[in-house]
Amino acid sequence: MGWRRTLLAALLSIIGPTTAMAAEPAVTRSHGVSVFGDLKYKADFSHFDYVNPTAPKGGAIRLAAIDSFDNLNPYILKGAKEGSMGLTFATLMTRANDEPDALYGYVAESVTLPADRRWVEVTLRPEARFHDGSAITAADVAFTFDTLITKGHPRYRILFATVAKAEIKGPRRVRFNFKAGNTRDLPTQLAALPVLSRAYYAKRRFDKTTLTAPLGSGPYKVAKVEGGRFIAYRRIADHWAAHLPVMQGRFNFDTIRIDYFRDRDIAFEALFAGAYDFREEFTSRSWATQYNKPAVRDGRIVREILNDQNPSGLQAFFFNTRREKFSDRRVRAALDLAFDFEWTNKNLFYGAYKRTNSMFANSELAADGPPDATELKLLEPLRGQVPDAVFNKPFRAPQTDGSGRNRVNLRKAAKLLRQAGYKVIDNRLVDAKGKKFVIEFLLFESSFQRIINPYIRNLRRIGVEASIRIVDVANFIRRQQQYDFDVVVERYSQLLTPGVEQNIYYGSKAADTPGMRNLAGIKNPAVDHLIAKVMGAKSRPELVAATRAIDRVLMWNRYVVPQWYKGAHTIAYWNKFSRPAVKPRYDLGLLDTWWYSGRKAAMIKAGKAPPKPPKALP
Repeated sequence: MGWRRTLLAALLSIIGPTTAMAAEPAVTRSHGVSVFGDLKYKADFSHFDYVNPTAPKGGAIRLAAIDSFDNLNPYILKGAKEGSMGLTFATLMTRANDEPDALYGYVAESVTLPADRRWVEVTLRPEARFHDGSAITAADVAFTFDTLITKGHPRYRILFATVAKAEIKGPRRVRFNFKAGNTRDLPTQLAALPVLSRAYYAKRRFDKTTLTAPLGSGPYKVAKVEGGRFIAYRRIADHWAAHLPVMQGRFNFDTIRIDYFRDRDIAFEALFAGAYDFREEFTSRSWATQYNKPAVRDGRIVREILNDQNPSGLQAFFFNTRREKFSDRRVRAALDLAFDFEWTNKNLFYGAYKRTNSMFANSELAADGPPDATELKLLEPLRGQVPDAVFNKPFRAPQTDGSGRNRVNLRKAAKLLRQAGYKVIDNRLVDAKGKKFVIEFLLFESSFQRIINPYIRNLRRIGVEASIRIVDVANFIRRQQQYDFDVVVERYSQLLTPGVEQNIYYGSKAADTPGMRNLAGIKNPAVDHLIAKVMGAKSRPELVAATRAIDRVLMWNRYVVPQWYKGAHTIAYWNKFSRPAVKPRYDLGLLDTWWYSGRKAAMIKAGKAPPKPPKALP
């Protein structure tokens, strides 16, 4: 019987405090699920700690987005998707934004796991409903899974590659059976699934772009939409889940409207004209110099800096290593040496950023220091397959003195290019066959040109012919999905508990699958080996060690030119909203926890400034 106790202990360490089923002591049923450790919230919790459970409902919030959209189905590859459609879909379970990886019952009232983790079963709430009033059933959940892995975005096929099938066990019970292999992340990945209506899609194609809002079951419906211009969501006053602990104090706005702007400068000025209410500022120049406006000075618009405790992930220039010219690591390192971050940060960003040196910046997962004994144990079998620097020092991007001359690094870059077989003829870098080295940066809007143009000037000093091509957003999405580019600028957001999604970012199988996030085209057995270690980690310390190990291998292989990050949200908004005293640790919480203040809105309408929040900037 010792083996049963061992298995049960292992299970409890994964899914937290639960009640064992009497008939099957090796099977555990719970109100929530997490990858490691205990659940913070017990079965009888009343609300998340970061919400105001008595927050008033009502009012509207208006937001802005850039570019356009032509698709309201967020779960397929095709089209430019409207980014907030998740508001209209309920998921089996919903995340707690003050825990790294915990989810609690939403459509599903409970989750059941055996100690050997060969399957996971969800039991649905009897009151769960789609927006047309029809019940959400096990058949809908099974249909959702089957549809997503066959007709949905290709990422679902990678995320759920080790799920054998979804098996209907009763009107409200679905069991997901697993194949042999690593199943650590599958319960939480499956718990986050949205639920689609089988009856709705019996009369419609799922894999087709649409501007007709699909039938959902979430707290909002689409009230009005004009393709590419705006979308408005309306809160469902009698939403079936309103009584649940996971919904208390959340989704408080009656109306959420998002207007799309084609021009960033026009979008910026529209905030001060009152065209929308809230803006998170991502342009350091604007934050430093362009908010000296009457509405800001008199306090009707407030600015704040809120800590962001999520991994900042990676923003970078991504090389398409599917193209021969980027296949040599020395070439990629040389191109990195030509980027002068220090000058850029000082002259363009007002010193607002830190240089990114990790795929997991701003977190404990970043490899910041020499590898420790646990990491070396993971890395040693890869000696000879990965750069030698992996074993003795952390990755650090090239540095300059910020003067803009960058001569030392450009000399290093030229030396690396010569070692890679290139030479300069008539000020043009050419390979052994005399073919010029040409780079095209692909963008979908113009604001990044001011950053790339100084980089291009440095590249030309080492003989690289570089240019910028700006295309419309639909063309950009298509070319990125098909990997038809030299270099793109992209940002990877990382989870606090990395797992199977790393295959989508860096795994060999994703390199040639359209629509994946492996933009660099990484096909590296050492990386695949370490992804398996990340996925197979059985404790938080093991996970941190494995993640730092893969971080070193990825960064020292120079697949990208890393850019910058800041561990904070810089926000500006018309001061007619309130929010809980505690911000969710791992989320901004805007649409989730804020609410509309009629009193403040009336003051602004009368030309008066409401009191500022305690931490608002002067």
